[in-house]
Amino acid sequence: MSEYLRETAGAFAQARACYEETEAWLASAEAVALTHAELEDHLATRGRELLRRLHQSHLDLLAAREQRRDAVRGADGIARTRAERDHHRPLATVFGQVTVTRMAYRAPGAPNVHPLDAALNLPGEKHSHGLRKLAVIESARGSFGGGATAITRATGVKLGKRQVEELARRAAADVGAFCASRRPGPAPDEHVLVLTCDGKGIVMRPDALRPATAKAAARNGHKLATRLSPGEKHARKRMAELACVYDAEPQPRTPGDIITPPGRQDKQRSRGPKAAGKWLTASVTDDIPAVIAAAFGEAERRDPAHRRTWIALADGNNTQIEAITAEAARRGVIVTILCDFVHVLEYIWKAAWSFFDKGDPDAETWVAEEATKILQGKAAAAAAGIRRRATTFGYSPAEREGADACADYLTAKKEYLDYATALAKGWPIATGVIEGAARWLVKDRMDITGARWGLQGAEAILKLRALIANGDFDQYWRYHLRKEHERVHHARHREGYALAA
Repeated sequence: MSEYLRETAGAFAQARACYEETEAWLASAEAVALTHAELEDHLATRGRELLRRLHQSHLDLLAAREQRRDAVRGADGIARTRAERDHHRPLATVFGQVTVTRMAYRAPGAPNVHPLDAALNLPGEKHSHGLRKLAVIESARGSFGGGATAITRATGVKLGKRQVEELARRAAADVGAFCASRRPGPAPDEHVLVLTCDGKGIVMRPDALRPATAKAAARNGHKLATRLSPGEKHARKRMAELACVYDAEPQPRTPGDIITPPGRQDKQRSRGPKAAGKWLTASVTDDIPAVIAAAFGEAERRDPAHRRTWIALADGNNTQIEAITAEAARRGVIVTILCDFVHVLEYIWKAAWSFFDKGDPDAETWVAEEATKILQGKAAAAAAGIRRRATTFGYSPAEREGADACADYLTAKKEYLDYATALAKGWPIATGVIEGAARWLVKDRMDITGARWGLQGAEAILKLRALIANGDFDQYWRYHLRKEHERVHHARHREGYALAA
């Protein structure tokens, strides 16, 4: 037997023994008596142990083959002239715990340096990058506690809730840098570049609230012990700000494609523009201007020369509109801002309940007529007509409250209600993309019953869920592992140890 075969045979002896034990067990009377479901459970456990031993054997073989290096220096520049074998460190992997054995290079008064750690890109903590990736996948899908249970069920490795949260937080460390370096595929210049934003509240721990919310929570004295009184709030939420950028091929439409009066539903409507190349970002630490600036950065990566038509869709939030206007001016780009038409429609329905009884079919007809006027570019006339109707019929302030709210909204936002131009040019006029993203990114995960978020944990999960929604997670993970190598190992070694592709 050659030296190579003897070496590998010795290194993998434990793994081979485990395989032979499994093979013998499968032929035993005990295994033959099992149902297929019981056999699956037993094989899953035995299979993980076999993989763990294979992993351990591979690490042992690397340790046996490690050659002494000359002139090893740490990041401090001190030469480590002494080398000692058999220095161990534990590594918790998706197969179970293994031990990494390697040479330590030493110098008096200086920390040890382990070049094999860099070659293997070992993490700074005990848990492997494979476990970290599982923690991301599971905690982005459900609760941290549920993620810990899912990891144990899949791998047999026991992790605590806090460990899963910490691993997920570490995994999100490079999201910002990754997004800044990302280069999306090109879109034709005639395709519209759409920016849209929204906000969703997340229930936070008291120490994670914004100062104003924390102050409101501290001074709140609820009138009742068992529930909130009308108008009272818990004051325990912090807004997560979201933004989305996407491309859309223009699809010209008419008001009749958006609103069809009751009883005339047989018209073949033109479909609106379809979102393509969606990119999402979300943050519970950054404010509205910062998140909108990030969206503008993504838009400029798609259209650095500003040749395309840029539009921004908002729900009417003044802070969002002001931030979009300021960012556009700072970057020297023309952006047409539109208010979400669905929000406008809700205001029209509020006005309708000032004029009609609940459930009156005439309300639906009236809403369709007013909405069509606004889509035709007659928002000011619609607002004036709503006020005039409320006055003519002598409604009390309480009765006309919905009508006045609608008229006030149409008047205040008239600059951003040019739907006639938007429809003629084929632009989107609704924020459905970001509304759907807000539900998926925030509500479906962050609003789990009983969840109370810390700031760092909430930020990490928002960033990771946005990556997953963008379809960028696999690419990000490769980027993250390279950055981990730089962070953990370049800081310890003067020499550059290249990370294997």
